[in-house]
Amino acid sequence: MYTKKKYSKRDMMRWTKRETRFFLFFAFVITILYELLGLQWMQLPWTPIALVGTAVAFLIGFQNNAAYGRIWEARMIWGGIVNNCRTWAMMVRDMVNNEHAVEPRTNDSLKKERTILIHRQIAWMSCLRYALRQGKPWETISKSKSHKEWTEMLNLPELNVPLEEELGRLLSKDDLAYVMSKKNKANAVLTLQSKHIRELKDAGLIWEFSFLELEGVLKEFFTLQGKSERIKNFPYPRQYATLTYDFVNLFIFLLPLGVVPEFSEIGVKLIQNGHGLGEYFVWLAVPFSALVSWIFNTMQRIGTAGENPFEGSANDVPITTMARGIEIDMREMIDEEADEIPEPYPAVYDIQM
Repeated sequence: MYTKKKYSKRDMMRWTKRETRFFLFFAFVITILYELLGLQWMQLPWTPIALVGTAVAFLIGFQNNAAYGRIWEARMIWGGIVNNCRTWAMMVRDMVNNEHAVEPRTNDSLKKERTILIHRQIAWMSCLRYALRQGKPWETISKSKSHKEWTEMLNLPELNVPLEEELGRLLSKDDLAYVMSKKNKANAVLTLQSKHIRELKDAGLIWEFSFLELEGVLKEFFTLQGKSERIKNFPYPRQYATLTYDFVNLFIFLLPLGVVPEFSEIGVKLIQNGHGLGEYFVWLAVPFSALVSWIFNTMQRIGTAGENPFEGSANDVPITTMARGIEIDMREMIDEEADEIPEPYPAVYDIQM
């Protein structure tokens, strides 16, 4: 996700450079055919084109609203993950103690139990974000050439670092083997968490009411995971996305056929009124047509880019950066050494991963 507004305008032009070149070329060709080669039949009344443009604008607005709703919901879900992870760290830090222990443990032993619970919860976030970054057949942004450029620049860890390697720094060998043997690895991690706190409760290291509170937090983690998976696994209805894409392309195709004759007529009137500019006025249809086409195409692409907020584009929810930020907070809450705590992921070209 972008961190600075001033870069988004420049990068937006770079993002749509291929389409912009096509719009200029297409309008230029239509103008040549109409004005220089005398193909006057290549024209359409402006009124029906304007009506098509109005209908397309409504469709684009609907798509963008729906896409923004998915992005906002995804951001709210991960905001909940942030809050609950901090809550988990606080509760583990204060509730795992010898107050009701059958056999009291040493401070180092208690600290080890707390560290396992904290690191395992960080591993849950890693499993979840890796799952959310996996491609789906309906996620088309990752297949575009412009997005591949961004992906290479961002260098997303989920696409370059194996999950097993990421989990290896957080889980024990037994836990790692168990998690990697399951299809839903995030679910497996929470299962281990529940089993662990039950064992601590049986040993008296967690009070029974504290155990219920911790189980409640785990329940909320399951809920947030399910909401994230719902957005990931349920695509924006393809009939709307496909129709909007086709209608935008239809409008872009028809636009020069109405714009060029209009500018030509204006040029004729200017010549009749003695303005020398009128002879060349028709060529202004090229940038004007390209501009209108660019606006409609870009708005449609913005909606398409927002349909899948976990895909990994520059405008998605930055779950990688958020997860690393939560990890740092949780490790600091149990007073780990500074050299053991990883650094935040830096913004790349002012984009958070």
